[in-house]
Amino acid sequence: MVRSCWKPSVEGDDGDENGRVDGLLWYKDFGNHVYGEFSMAVIQANSSLEDRSQVESGPLSSNHLGPQGTFIGVYDGHGGTEASQFVTDNLFSNIKRLACKHQGISENVIKMAYSATDEAFLSLVKKQWLNKPHIASTGTCCLVGIICNNVLYIANSGDSRAVLGRLERITKETSAIQLSTEHNVNQEMVRDEIQSKHPYDSQIVVMRHNVWRVKGLIQVSRSIGDAYLKKAEFNKEPLPSKYRLPETFFKPILSCEPSISTHKLHPDDHFLIFASDGLWEHLTNQEAVNIVNNNPPNGIAKRLVKAALREAAKKREMRFTDLQKIEQGVRRHFHDDITVIVVYLNPKLSDNINCSHSDSPLSIKGGDPTYSY
Repeated sequence: MVRSCWKPSVEGDDGDENGRVDGLLWYKDFGNHVYGEFSMAVIQANSSLEDRSQVESGPLSSNHLGPQGTFIGVYDGHGGTEASQFVTDNLFSNIKRLACKHQGISENVIKMAYSATDEAFLSLVKKQWLNKPHIASTGTCCLVGIICNNVLYIANSGDSRAVLGRLERITKETSAIQLSTEHNVNQEMVRDEIQSKHPYDSQIVVMRHNVWRVKGLIQVSRSIGDAYLKKAEFNKEPLPSKYRLPETFFKPILSCEPSISTHKLHPDDHFLIFASDGLWEHLTNQEAVNIVNNNPPNGIAKRLVKAALREAAKKREMRFTDLQKIEQGVRRHFHDDITVIVVYLNPKLSDNINCSHSDSPLSIKGGDPTYSY
């Protein structure tokens, strides 16, 4: 079994441009993107960290005269790290390539980038099928935010979540507005959707251990990867038997297509929280927004992770300090890998950004493989 072993990096004057490490926690307390500031944190629970994440700020097109902006990605992997790492390495470059070809960012460009990334991963599975059949059962949820020309695009496949903190001028309170649509079959609407697409399969969604699962195997109905539920050629030997279905299928069971929404940014839109479902298992949208709103920006993502861990410890009637002592692998019985990115929105920067110019581009990855294995 692969065990993550975080490798500390040299800390710079700005609090380390590549992030810092504290046991199973990786974090970057503070950084700048073209529209404001951001903070990132990742806590490992699994034997190997399956979450990946990234913030890219600067050119959003492979043509550097194209639009400038900020890209945020949270990739909650399952079954291994291969799919989430592949998305980290390829999705943003696919968006830049397609944005150049189609002369800008659009919902269609984002959908095409998801599809191209998924197709490329399935091609990789086919090439490695005989030597590494297990990667056919690896997949990842994929949550993306793109801020460009004062417009916010949110795209999601899976059950990660993006939440906006918006100031309500009348009450002076900051409200939580969920921007992403989730695809988890424990939600009745998602079950209905997948059942309508597979009307002749009475076992398309099955309850296992009090949890609804697609074919009794997986909770999400959309993802990148999971080749074994998209192409029947990968649902047979040498795939491990626990993933093999008793009957063949003739069309993909899972989809990679994201749900996409577009929002014109408003001066009262103060910040965004992007997080894997590990955070939302323990905090409500409003609880998370309140924490961000009532604390300094520096280190805010780490603060959200620790708030979730305290709730996880409370549910098991144990002390937070005792939870922190539990090693990876065993830790998964108490909480999931958790990734959090908080992105602040500065309306002055949003209004004045020069769309054909950027200072040195920013690129940072959480759960970066240079820290693991």
